[in-house]
Amino acid sequence: MSTRTPARRSVLLGITVGVTALALSACGATAKKDSSSTGAAAGPASGLQIMVPNSPGGGYDTTARTVAQVMENEKIASSIQVFNLPGAGGTVGLQRVVNEKGNGKLAMQMGLGVVGAAYTQKSQATLADTTPIAKLIEEAGAIVVSKDSPYKDLQSLVAAWKKDPSKINVGGGSSPGGPDHLLPMQLAEAAGIDPTKVSYISYDGGGELLPAVLGNKIAFGASGFGEFLEQVKSGSVRVLAVTSDKRIDALPDVPTVKESGIDFTFTNWRGVVAPPEISAADRQVWVDALTKMHASEAWKSELSKRGWTDAFETGDEFGTFLKAQDQDVADILKGLGLTS
Repeated sequence: MSTRTPARRSVLLGITVGVTALALSACGATAKKDSSSTGAAAGPASGLQIMVPNSPGGGYDTTARTVAQVMENEKIASSIQVFNLPGAGGTVGLQRVVNEKGNGKLAMQMGLGVVGAAYTQKSQATLADTTPIAKLIEEAGAIVVSKDSPYKDLQSLVAAWKKDPSKINVGGGSSPGGPDHLLPMQLAEAAGIDPTKVSYISYDGGGELLPAVLGNKIAFGASGFGEFLEQVKSGSVRVLAVTSDKRIDALPDVPTVKESGIDFTFTNWRGVVAPPEISAADRQVWVDALTKMHASEAWKSELSKRGWTDAFETGDEFGTFLKAQDQDVADILKGLGLTS
């Protein structure tokens, strides 16, 4: 295992180092320009596509479709196409983005899961090959069970988990190296359980994870809490704990992991990248559109409704964050014996 403590690791998922340089090429995405401007969009951007690299219904999918809806409703962009290209923990989509060199109309919704999957899936394409556009949100993780689960709180679940980690199956909506995998592994270590003995079952996004939780195919699920809000409200699933420092406004009755007696926090994030070698003008179209969206009351309303934490940063600032995340995840996966 890495010598970093679980608490330190969770902090590492939010630090930034380095600088990302961007190559320039021909145009792609279009927007109406003000002749007196320096290239910033003066009207709705058009012809934009957002690819979701996993199945419908998960966190990436929800985020991308919310982004598209807000930008269209606010007349920031018109006729945005959102489509899914699932596979290999998001790396099928990552390869597609890298292959679309110079295509300024395309962007990919992504996050911590794609960072880890690039390692565990041995992807030829890497995030270093992409053009960073923006980090959008952060979201706490959650430990969820079905309504008829025998585990009524985190303490009883962890007690059973400690007795025989191999028989308590945990499911997540990301491949090994993604947030839904890193969360239970680091939680196990914080609880005194050998993470190498944890039985983790990978699902391709929250859309596939939810039926496994509802059908009791796993003892518990680990994922972003926002993916289960509707089911929590309907009573079909229960959240035993959230991984934030403080309780979540959207789930005020749910304790944190810390309140449950384990010193552990964990935060996931989601952002947008574009293909390599897009033009400076195309990059600016995306940055401007997302910046306008971020400033809108409609987006702020979505953040509140979905319990997302605003974590907006663009361009090179996001690029430095991606570099830091890449190194942190590589260190953690090496500690777990999943990479050399």
